[in-house]
Amino acid sequence: MVERIDGVDFALAAYREEGVWTVQELTHDHLVDIERLSNALRRFPGDGGAVGLVAMDEDFFLIVRVAGASTRVLLSDVTAADEWELARSAVEFLGLPEPEEEDDQVPAGDLDLLGDMGMHAMDMGVLLDDFDLYPDEMLSDVARRVGFGKLFDDAVGLTSA
Repeated sequence: MVERIDGVDFALAAYREEGVWTVQELTHDHLVDIERLSNALRRFPGDGGAVGLVAMDEDFFLIVRVAGASTRVLLSDVTAADEWELARSAVEFLGLPEPEEEDDQVPAGDLDLLGDMGMHAMDMGVLLDDFDLYPDEMLSDVARRVGFGKLFDDAVGLTSA
């Protein structure tokens, strides 16, 4: 397995405090594994916890949501664990077996981790089935549905000048 932390497209934390969304960048130091990412997200004051959104090398994305001691994880493509340490950490966190070479590109984890915010499991599943979209486009859609789409798009450079 090759460790390629330099393949990070973006890593953001989003949280809502008193009804107002804030989006902040996370450092690469937070992207070592799920535990370190979760600990970084816990420092944000959000009303319902904080959400981490990470896209790697236009290949896959990871959403991590923390609230108190609870950590929920969604990995867009389980086969990313073959190449990326952060994805492998997500697979281990979820208690799943390591993917095999012949495994399909399927999501792993909690499809409903943002259900109470407006992005329900069924909607997330439909989005993840669209293989024509890049991870940043998928996460932009997630952010829009949850309520911080413009902040997300501005942070990752999807907003047109």
